[in-house]
Amino acid sequence: MTPATADVLEVLLDAGEPVWGLRIVKVTGRPAGSVYPILERLERLGWATSQWDEDSNRTGPRRRLYLLSDGAKASALTVVAGVRERQARLTAQAAAARA
Repeated sequence: MTPATADVLEVLLDAGEPVWGLRIVKVTGRPAGSVYPILERLERLGWATSQWDEDSNRTGPRRRLYLLSDGAKASALTVVAGVRERQARLTAQAAAARA
């Protein structure tokens, strides 16, 4: 798993409700060209589901909402923790090498 995937999973874990795709882009700070393929991959794996927003009072283009699957929550937590641990270890190694 990549740090970008961990970022997307983290947003889905924290949300607890369906999240608009562009909101995930904004929260992660990742480009849409990275986030949307990750969301599609998570859907194919069964880790996430999506649906079109049915808010008829909202103006503008329809929004796609994403939700982490119940069965994927424990795995997502494990993956995110592993990626964050790896990132911290690499950061510490880089700092030690500069010292």
